[in-house]
Amino acid sequence: MDYKKAYQNWLDQLELSEELRQELEAITDEKEIEDRFYTDLEFGTGGMRGKMGAGTNRMNIYTVAKVTYGLGKYLLRQDIQNWEKGVVIAYDSRHNSRKFAEAAAGVLGKMGVTAYLFEELRPTPELSFAVRELGAAGGIVITASHNPKEYNGYKVYGPDGGQMVTASADALIAEIAKIPDVFGIPMMTLAEGRNQKVIKMVGENMDNAFTKAVTAICKPNPNSELKVVYTPLHGSGNQPVRRVLAELGYRHVTVVPEQELPDGDFTTAPYPNPEDRSVFTLAMALADECGADIIIGTDPDCDRVGVVGRNQKGEFEVFTGNQTGALLVDYYLKTRTDLPDNKVVIKTIVTSELGGLVAKSHGAGVLDVLTGFKYIGECMTDFEQTGDYTFAFGYEESYGYLAGNYARDKDAVVASALVCEMTDYYKKQGKTLYEALIELYKQHGYFIEDVVALTLEGIEGKTKINQIMEKFRQVSFPGFADAKLICFNDYEAGISTDMVSGVKTTIDLPRSNVLKFVFDDYSWFALRPSGTEPKLKIYFSVTGKTAKEAGEKKDLLKQQVTDLI
Repeated sequence: MDYKKAYQNWLDQLELSEELRQELEAITDEKEIEDRFYTDLEFGTGGMRGKMGAGTNRMNIYTVAKVTYGLGKYLLRQDIQNWEKGVVIAYDSRHNSRKFAEAAAGVLGKMGVTAYLFEELRPTPELSFAVRELGAAGGIVITASHNPKEYNGYKVYGPDGGQMVTASADALIAEIAKIPDVFGIPMMTLAEGRNQKVIKMVGENMDNAFTKAVTAICKPNPNSELKVVYTPLHGSGNQPVRRVLAELGYRHVTVVPEQELPDGDFTTAPYPNPEDRSVFTLAMALADECGADIIIGTDPDCDRVGVVGRNQKGEFEVFTGNQTGALLVDYYLKTRTDLPDNKVVIKTIVTSELGGLVAKSHGAGVLDVLTGFKYIGECMTDFEQTGDYTFAFGYEESYGYLAGNYARDKDAVVASALVCEMTDYYKKQGKTLYEALIELYKQHGYFIEDVVALTLEGIEGKTKINQIMEKFRQVSFPGFADAKLICFNDYEAGISTDMVSGVKTTIDLPRSNVLKFVFDDYSWFALRPSGTEPKLKIYFSVTGKTAKEAGEKKDLLKQQVTDLI
């Protein structure tokens, strides 16, 4: 794309808002202009995410209108009975989220596709639930999850309540590609849409139904003495998480006051990611004051939850997604004895093997899917249709968990409730959650994980990421410490190579640019370009008989891999 021509095209548009025009005219850095206009903001299989602002490579009302128009065209090409079911739209606490949500509703309404717009910010899992509850044709969530304040995003959901998977997403992307420009997309105002009854507001009734669905998954704990500190990190989790915990009987829940209310600037947590220990600084201080047993924190769109407990020294321990996931799998399977024999736990290919070993110890099957909860949701829908398996629990290492069939996306509301239920269960036995984790390690081996995220922005960054991936496709990596490489999976080629016999087999998963090196002791590492950020992620999972051994092996593997980059 000729970025200078695209830049001038925007300036020549009479439709361009004065705010964005002034933003463009104030730019003096040529590299900044190039970054904004050298490409269109990519709409991938899960939607799009990017910095907000003027430009084809930015999130703004015009790029939102374009992809929504493409979604409308996609739906209108389907069976008329499908698109007439409408589209549900939710949004989080980010700057411009409501504006983008109303724009999406206005475009759909103008096309004759009913838009069910949440009247205020709501968690992403409630959108997934609402699509199913209303029998809608799909859904949209305006969110950039845990990204910094400069970002926003747009995720699309199918009629099952799960994020669009490959075939549907490809068809939608093809429709978007047919739209020549972001300007001139027909749109109605919210008032016009409501008057014409093509934009319908969603509110308290859906909240009640969602709360009922979540609490049905959990065990009531009337008059619980568990002390909880909770932070919504300025996002959409505040009301739904507190309501569910209250209805289940948790009376001692203290919310971090500085992080309670929605705030698109994320003033106390510039990187509002529950994987980052620093976002819990205020919560830890409050937990010390009130003697809390557990700290939970949800990200801005409340689909992921972080957990903080105390170790044997009384120090705060921020659990990884893999640790929390394994604990929840263990607790859920041993306390839900009514689950049938064909129960299955689903996890992603970059999630630790600990949860899989735990699941198998409880007689559950384990299924690995590609990174992204949409693939877990897709399996859940398949199970529901075929009856071959019963979904028990799904999770991924990036702090996303789900139990129950009411939604098709990770849900920090139900996960928060289950974490409290689990912590109280062990507290009544005189144990902390950390002690329960150590017991799992003693039974199944010590698993230590790490992630290296290389930020590589712009054209040069994309090129560098591709070069690294190609290098590792060719690299010879026999093993590390006493672990031997036994399997190399190239998910883009769809080929798994047995490194002992040399036999190649087909990987029965959609193609994805991921490489995974598997060793004979359940250790592995994987490389994956992020689908939502300009990053290359390198995942490590290493096992040992002791924590010290596992940690030393992890450091060695990490050094060997990063030396090759």
